[in-house]
Amino acid sequence: LLEKMADVSLKEAALIVGVVAACYWNSLFCGFVFDDVSAILDNKDLHPSTPLKNLFQNDFWGTPMSEERSHKSYRPLTVLTFRLNYLFSELNAVSYHFLNLVFHVVVCVVFLKVCKLFLDNRSSVVASLLFAVHPIHTEAVTGVVGRAELLSSIFFLAAFLSYTKSKGPDNTIVWTPIAVTVFLVAVATLCKEQGITVVGICCVYEVFIAQGYTLPLLLDTAVQILRGKGSIPFSMLQTLLKLIVLMFSTLLLVVVRVQIIQSQLPVFTRFDNPAAVSPSPARQLTFNYLLPVNAWLLLNPSELCCDWTMGTIPLVESLFDVRNVATLTFFCFLGSLIVFSLRYPGDSSKTVLMALCLIVLPFIPASNLFFPVGFVVAERVLYVPSMGFCILVAHGWRKLSHKSVLRKVSWVCLAAVLFTHALKTLHRNWDWESEYTLFMSALKVNKNNAKLWNNVGHALENEKNFERALQFFIQATQVQPDDIGAHMNVGRTYKNLNKTKEAEESYMIAKSLMPQIIPGKKYAARVAPNHLNVYINLANLIRANESRLEEADQLYRQAISMRPDFKQAYISRGELLLKMNKPLKAKEAYLKALELDRTNADLWYNLAIVYIELKDPAEALKNFNQALELNPAHKLALFNSALLMQESGDARLRPEAKQRLLHYVKEEPQDANGYFNLGMLAMDDKKDAEAEAWMKKAIRLQPNFRSALFNLALLYSQTAKELMALPVLEELLKYYPDHTKGLILKGDILMNQKKDIVGAKMCFEKILELDPNNVQGKHNLCVVYFEERDLIKAEKCLVETLALAPHEEYIQRHLNIVRSKIASLSATEQSSLPADGTATTATEGKKKSFQNLKEVKNEQKTTQTTVDNGKVHSKNKKRTEKNNMDKETPKKSTKEIKDIEKKRVAALKRLEEIERILNGE
Repeated sequence: LLEKMADVSLKEAALIVGVVAACYWNSLFCGFVFDDVSAILDNKDLHPSTPLKNLFQNDFWGTPMSEERSHKSYRPLTVLTFRLNYLFSELNAVSYHFLNLVFHVVVCVVFLKVCKLFLDNRSSVVASLLFAVHPIHTEAVTGVVGRAELLSSIFFLAAFLSYTKSKGPDNTIVWTPIAVTVFLVAVATLCKEQGITVVGICCVYEVFIAQGYTLPLLLDTAVQILRGKGSIPFSMLQTLLKLIVLMFSTLLLVVVRVQIIQSQLPVFTRFDNPAAVSPSPARQLTFNYLLPVNAWLLLNPSELCCDWTMGTIPLVESLFDVRNVATLTFFCFLGSLIVFSLRYPGDSSKTVLMALCLIVLPFIPASNLFFPVGFVVAERVLYVPSMGFCILVAHGWRKLSHKSVLRKVSWVCLAAVLFTHALKTLHRNWDWESEYTLFMSALKVNKNNAKLWNNVGHALENEKNFERALQFFIQATQVQPDDIGAHMNVGRTYKNLNKTKEAEESYMIAKSLMPQIIPGKKYAARVAPNHLNVYINLANLIRANESRLEEADQLYRQAISMRPDFKQAYISRGELLLKMNKPLKAKEAYLKALELDRTNADLWYNLAIVYIELKDPAEALKNFNQALELNPAHKLALFNSALLMQESGDARLRPEAKQRLLHYVKEEPQDANGYFNLGMLAMDDKKDAEAEAWMKKAIRLQPNFRSALFNLALLYSQTAKELMALPVLEELLKYYPDHTKGLILKGDILMNQKKDIVGAKMCFEKILELDPNNVQGKHNLCVVYFEERDLIKAEKCLVETLALAPHEEYIQRHLNIVRSKIASLSATEQSSLPADGTATTATEGKKKSFQNLKEVKNEQKTTQTTVDNGKVHSKNKKRTEKNNMDKETPKKSTKEIKDIEKKRVAALKRLEEIERILNGE
């Protein structure tokens, strides 16, 4: 490339760099707007964790090319440059805009080199400067996704420059430049599809510039050959050979491109391009009218708009529409230029011909004349055609400036055009500062485009300004009453404002606008995939009402019946079925979704949750591991798989569980749950100091963390630090005064360590106020009565406790001992009880073993997926331990059974101690 630019002087290059910098410096202060959100912010292909091969399997927006919702825009090399930006600065918009600016400078310098092939030095600089400052380029340069135009243009021009070297001495063929040209064409096409059109420009250059043919000469030669009066000249045969090689290479590229899109065109709706679905002659008249509209934007870029879809340009439905005059004028002017350039020899006609080629051929893919595209007008696609326009203007300026009468006027006009264009470009850049400024500037130009009203609403919605966003969304429905997306936006905003009734009404309107099923016609081909999200959004709204779960399920099934490959419908239905306690059906839904997308880590995670509900922890762990294999930083899979390992009771899994929790707290440093569960693991491993540190960390982050407070107190009680447990229990009971386990532990410490029988009694009485049938609290109160030497009350209390738990042998034995003691005291007429030391021993004998009294926080967040405006946001549930001391579960795990056995053994030991004390041993 540098070799091709050898005759561009340093002064010329410096001039271009300075002009571009002066026009685009403020673009560095712009953010990610409009299509940048999908291509940059939401595109996982930019992340280093995504395999590089995905760039060559997905479209420009990160969607697999095989999916019907794919835009089919295959630009892997452009995405690769985004990935490099991400590698160096992640999502810092400055670096992305700076690289775009650099690429624009490169295009301008290479374009200067191309201009020098057809214009004199001064006119070439004029053309390059006009191209550098033209306001129509702000969308391509300041909009980050416009990089596809910039990169493609660099290789587009480089391919053309390479081809100009393919003619050797004596009209021989030099094959190396042709091979380089083919390679550069392929690279340009991998940056953006229109890069392939440079082949057409090379063909025209070969025939009319390199070989010097004119159209009359070619026609005359063809007639002579057909009449048999002559043969094809050798030079023409060589030209044909070169053209055949070029065309064959192009055909090969086209075949490969068709294979990549799997012979499917993207699905567009009538809102994207109304003329594409209009009947004749409106379709043809409108598409032809769009050509002078684009030409006018090049001539007068005063009113620029980022979005020309929907109602921006009304359809031309009649031959008598006055706009047809503009179409006719445009074709007359274009036809006269074509005739002049092809009919007459000379440098001027050659310059005009190449300028026309640069205008027409690169624009063909976006013209709608051969196949529909997803827009009506797009300023960015005029980036390459504007090169031809600038050459035409520079050529005309040269003609005028050579006339002495008009020389000064031509210079003044040129200076005025360059200055005003530069100012307009500088001002236009500020419009791209944010989505709000961009779409508000567009509304100044066009108020008939519902998409613009919607996008201003989205910008306000992102700022949580829902009330004002609602006004713009409602305006969009008034501008385009049949816009499904606008009604969905209104519904979503009402939902955000907690106006569920109004939200449901809006979703119902959107649903009523969906195309009706036509027998024998594929439904999927007639609707935008994101419009089907109306069923998901409506179902998500009504399933908040427990009585309408079946209705929500019906909506999910309706969406699936319309599109059996609608992955999000399966996901949302799976979550609903879990809520309906139908885990087997939920499993079926997730497995179906996995058939459609096996690379979705969230799907594997949700399936793991289903297996937990099905009491299959081994299979659940396998699915968690699969999710982590696809996304090692999947926070919920890290957290919940660690808990599952911890719950298993398998000591061999604890190190891996700890590593996953450490990874989790690194990803979520402000989530107290991670530190709490690290503390629980440390308690299991008898690492008391480490457990204490983790628990304290959790409490610092969340002072009212119920389970962390209790387990820290429990940890202190287990490690002979009972007095340190008391302030922790006080804090716990301040937040949760009805915490039964906390009251039991506090009462035990007060009675055994503080010798505060009154305080202990208050704790146990509080428990019975909350739950009169609490066996443990009532039994402990009985022991308090015993400590108070009130044997009659103790006996009565134990009788009541035994009635609550008639199968608990230790209660019966304690009752027998008390009755025996009463009888003994009555017989001997002794009324004193053992000394304080013995009473204390009795209390210790009563003490409940807390070795396994671990409480686990049980706060489950329901799995839900909301689909708004085509975007899917997964909010997956945190699964926590089931063996929560505060909630009874119908089935006990092996670990719980072992805990119960340990408690029974401890109870028997306490019983023996009480018996020994009561018997006076």
